Amino acid sequence: MLNKYLKISLVQLIAADFIFLNAIFFVAGFQVRQYDLQEHDGANVFLIVSNISWAISLYITGVYTVNQHLSYERMARRTLRAVLLYLLALMMFLFLYGHLYSRFFVMMYCSLFIGYVAFSRAAFTWITNSILKSKEIERKMVILGYNDMSKKLADNLLAEKSNLRFEGYFEEYANVTELSYYPVIGNLRDCVPYAKAHNIREIYSTLSPEQHPYLYTLAYEAEQHFIHFRFVPDFRMFVNRQIYVDYFNNIPIISLRAEPLDDIANRIRKRLFDIVFASLVTIFLLSWLLPLLALLIRLESKGPVFFVQYRTGRNNRTFRCLKLRSMYVNGEANSKQATRNDKRFTRVGRILRKTNLDEMPQFLNVLTGDMSVVGPRPHMLKHTEEYSRIIQQYMIRHYLKPGITGWAQVNGFRGEITENSQLRKRVEHDIWYMEHWSVYLDLRIIFLTVANTIKGEKNAF
Repeated sequence: MLNKYLKISLVQLIAADFIFLNAIFFVAGFQVRQYDLQEHDGANVFLIVSNISWAISLYITGVYTVNQHLSYERMARRTLRAVLLYLLALMMFLFLYGHLYSRFFVMMYCSLFIGYVAFSRAAFTWITNSILKSKEIERKMVILGYNDMSKKLADNLLAEKSNLRFEGYFEEYANVTELSYYPVIGNLRDCVPYAKAHNIREIYSTLSPEQHPYLYTLAYEAEQHFIHFRFVPDFRMFVNRQIYVDYFNNIPIISLRAEPLDDIANRIRKRLFDIVFASLVTIFLLSWLLPLLALLIRLESKGPVFFVQYRTGRNNRTFRCLKLRSMYVNGEANSKQATRNDKRFTRVGRILRKTNLDEMPQFLNVLTGDMSVVGPRPHMLKHTEEYSRIIQQYMIRHYLKPGITGWAQVNGFRGEITENSQLRKRVEHDIWYMEHWSVYLDLRIIFLTVANTIKGEKNAF
C-alpha cells in the first residue's frame, strides 16, 4: 500500500512541478509589467528551455527513484542537485539570450520556483510522515533466529523511515544466552500462531533452511494465511562486503559489486554524453587552442608536438593515448613516470602539466571511443603490469573505459606514485566510481576538475 501511495504521490509531485513552473512564468511577468509576455518574441523559447531544463535535471539526479524505505535526506540532496542543475542550464541560456529578458523577471521567476520546490518537498515529507505513523498501513514483522545477522537486520530495518514495526524474535530459548534488546517471543513452532493472532504481515528468517528444514513448513503455513515469508541469507562467511543478486531465467546469480554501466542503456547514455561534451570542447576550444600550444612547444624544443603512448584501456586492451609533449625527447618516456622536479620537463611543459592542458588532445581519444571524459586514468603498459602484482583488485578498474579525469584525481590521488598506499587509494576510488556511476557524478567530477585546476593542485606537476 505504501509503495502504491509513493508512486501516485511522486507522479502528482512531478506534474505539480511542471504546472507551477509554467504558472509562475505568467505571475512573474505580470509583476514585472515591463512587457506583455504573450507578445514577447522570446517568451515561448524561455518557457520551453525552462521545462526541458527541469525535466533533464530530474532525470539526471534521479530525484523520484525512491522506494518504500523513503530517505528524506537522500531526497533533499537530490532535489538540491536538481535545482542547481536547472539553474545552471537556465543561466547558460540567459548568457546567450539574456538581453531579451528583464533581470528582475528572471530573479522573480527563479525565486518563486525555488520557493515552491522547498515548500512542496516539505509538505510531501510531512504528509508521508503522517501516513507512516498511521495504524492503517502499519506492517508488523518478526524475525526468525537470534544471531548477529538478525540483530543487524532489525537495526537496519528500523533505522529507515518506513511503516514497519518490529515485534521481536522467534528462536529456541536454549540458543539465547544473553538479554536481548527486543523480546524473544517464542520458539519456531509458535511463530505462525502468534502471527495470526497479532496481525503480523511479514516474517524474516535469518536461519538456514538446510539446517532447519522446518522453515519450509513455516513458509507454506505463513503464505496460507497471507503472511509474507522472506529468507535472509548470510554470505559473510564467503565475502565480507555488500553483494548484489541478479536473476537469469529464475536462477539467482550473486555479484560482488553493482555495475551500473553493465546496463546497455547506461552505456549508451554515457557514450552520448561523451560525444556531445568532447565535440563541444573540440569545436570551441581545441580548434584554436591546440595550434597555439603546438607553436609554443615547437618554438622551445625540437620534436613532435604530440606525445603518443600506448596505455591500458577497457578490458585490458591497449590504445594510443594522445598528449601534448611536455618533456624533451628522451628514451625513458615509456618506462619512467614523471616526478616533481623531473629535469625532462620543458618550461612550456611544466605549465601544460600544471594546468592539465597537456591532456586536452585526449578529447580526440574520447571521440574515437578509446576513452571517456570521466573514468579511471590510464597507465602506461609497464606500470599496469607492475601495479597488478602489487594490488589484488587493480585490474578491476579496467572494466571501464579510461577517462581524462576521474574520481580518484579530484580527491587528490593523482601524480607520482611513491607508496603502495597511494596506489591502493587510487584503485579504491576508481572502483567506487564504477559502482556508483551516474551522469550527475560525471558532471560533478568535471566541475571539481575545473575548480581544482583554477585553484591549483599540489600533486599537479
